[in-house]
Amino acid sequence: MIVQNLEKQLLNLTPIEKAEIIQLLTQSIDANWCGISKTSNVMGGDSCISGTRIPIWLLASYRQQGLNDAGILEAYPQLNAANLVNAWAYAVAYPEEIAEAIRQQEEADRILDTP
Repeated sequence: MIVQNLEKQLLNLTPIEKAEIIQLLTQSIDANWCGISKTSNVMGGDSCISGTRIPIWLLASYRQQGLNDAGILEAYPQLNAANLVNAWAYAVAYPEEIAEAIRQQEEADRILDTP
């Protein structure tokens, strides 16, 4: 299918249909995530923005707390909008992984905050 035709069809979808398409596309991408890497000796093997030590779960956590993309990019000037697009797609494709990493970090924070 020609990209222009596909673009027109996608733009005519409802928001729910678009979300379903995004989910379908992200699930169809294999482990070779563009811009996302997992290295056993970097951040405990958590998925990170490639070439950084910034884990996807951290970015997802900021987003859950209400920080928008502009705020994240301001806090992390080494990132760009494409990095965040990749991070959000990864987080949608692997919600259990991201939720578990956030849970583990919150538990570690509680332990460290205990007097």
